[in-house]
Amino acid sequence: RVYWPVMIRVSGVSVRFGERTVIDDVSLNVEEGETVAIMGASGGGKTTLLRVMSGLLVPTSGTVELFEIDINNCSPQELETVRLRTGILFQGAALFDYLNVFDNVSFGVIRHTKLSKKEVEELVSERLKRVGLDGTETLMPSELSGGMKKRVGLARALATDPAILFFDEPTSGLDPITAYSIDSLIVDLAKSTASASVVISHDLHSVMRVCSRVVFLWEGKVIADGQPQEFLKSADPRIRELIDKSEAIDFSTT
Repeated sequence: RVYWPVMIRVSGVSVRFGERTVIDDVSLNVEEGETVAIMGASGGGKTTLLRVMSGLLVPTSGTVELFEIDINNCSPQELETVRLRTGILFQGAALFDYLNVFDNVSFGVIRHTKLSKKEVEELVSERLKRVGLDGTETLMPSELSGGMKKRVGLARALATDPAILFFDEPTSGLDPITAYSIDSLIVDLAKSTASASVVISHDLHSVMRVCSRVVFLWEGKVIADGQPQEFLKSADPRIRELIDKSEAIDFSTT
């Protein structure tokens, strides 16, 4: 296996929509084994930055490198390689409503690999078992709870054995018990695969459970980047507002 100390390299990235600047000259690296949270106020650029980092949006200026490949200036073959090694869990899970669980999870595998039917079946079964949904292959999305949809989305993101994972509000809209189980899965994945993960979240409790580093965006700029405990001690009023709005919790035990 090839190791990339820096899995994601964002250099001087800006995103503008007309006259509005959403991301303003952001630079950051994510190393192998890191789980980095990107936090900030609503409209502060979190999801836009995730879309740029994952290759879903081309920045107005600056570069994004995954596995040392400039994803906006590379060959189609290089881009295909990057996409195969990258997984995304979208906020709403983004399942195909007309496909059952098996077909949702296997969608990318069938399109991008040459595995046999039996190998695909074994892979889907293993990924569903990993997220606690073994035996659900024939269910349709309409038969799943919100938490189950998130788990199926995660199984699909894991199907191509990615080395980089992006999570867009993974616990949004979930009850506390289900949210905790999703957080536990993210932690387990980080430990078992040494992948680099980026988590967009507004849930401070979740971030403290799963992340090794917190990046805070304000009006498109990075105003803080450090370890979770450092983040909690920040005196910046913009960060204090987020912390103070969170429920009282003993973060030292998370």
